[in-house]
Amino acid sequence: QVQLVESGGGLVQAGGSLRLSCAASGSINTMNWYRQAPGKPRELVATITSGGTTNYADSVKGRFTISRDNAKNTMYLQMNSLKPEDTAVYYCNAVWMSLLGSSWGQGTQVTVSS
Repeated sequence: QVQLVESGGGLVQAGGSLRLSCAASGSINTMNWYRQAPGKPRELVATITSGGTTNYADSVKGRFTISRDNAKNTMYLQMNSLKPEDTAVYYCNAVWMSLLGSSWGQGTQVTVSS
């Protein structure tokens, strides 16, 4: 089973930027960033396939950029022009190469102050 370790969350003012990282202990297929705000369901923020194809939630298009370094088994989420409504716990998710399951990171808090 692949282990995921996230880093990069924190407190930032509206309009600021943060970069999240998710390091995997082995090779992975598609990788995703999810987020969950208090009292709300977990939502998919961005996806990147092993080939580099990306997809974003409408709420973050043009502001967030997902990327990955396959040599390092690491995924990133560059978040620019942050808004208070981006405040949430962000989770990385990675589909195993076998496609038989996926792993979740421990979550990292992102707080955007107005």
